[in-house]
Amino acid sequence: MAGGLGMIRHVKGDRIANDSNQYMIALWQAIQSGWWPPSAVTRELYNEVKNDPDEYDPALVGFIAVGCSFGGGYWNGYAAPVSGRDYVNESFRACLKLAPLIQDVKFVCGDYTDLLIPENSIVYADPPYAGTKGYKDSSFDSDKFWQWCREKSATNKVYISEYQAPEDFKCILSLEKPSTMDSYKTKNTIEKLFTV
Repeated sequence: MAGGLGMIRHVKGDRIANDSNQYMIALWQAIQSGWWPPSAVTRELYNEVKNDPDEYDPALVGFIAVGCSFGGGYWNGYAAPVSGRDYVNESFRACLKLAPLIQDVKFVCGDYTDLLIPENSIVYADPPYAGTKGYKDSSFDSDKFWQWCREKSATNKVYISEYQAPEDFKCILSLEKPSTMDSYKTKNTIEKLFTV
């Protein structure tokens, strides 16, 4: 579950990053190839791309949909500069920093259940958290996901980021993190890392 590549950038060895969002995979593949997203995006361009993504380069769509959206949520509203922060430019700079760290990553676009994972791999999964907005829609099947994790743990080390997990999963790390609620407020949430 590639997402924003928060974990895979820290891992060495053969790396596979999968995401069902074609635009996110296109973004990372383009950055691997030397493409740079824009350092500034207007609200007008944000809305144009959101309303007609097929008319734009998929990498640009991926960048604008997430990097220019409030809180990094997929089409979560334009992240206008506020209180001296330029969120779009921050996303641009984050992409520049990631580029040298992802050159050898194999990016795959598809459902996580179809991903071919070599045995004895470390599997890190960061699903849409249960009870939250999710990434694109609310169709993510959490029960199916947890069962997949159980099955993959027979031949791999499996780690899952979530707020909560079924009883047969063990919490091995708990971190308090600030979570942005709107342009002016944050609250602390407890993110956890689970394994089987």
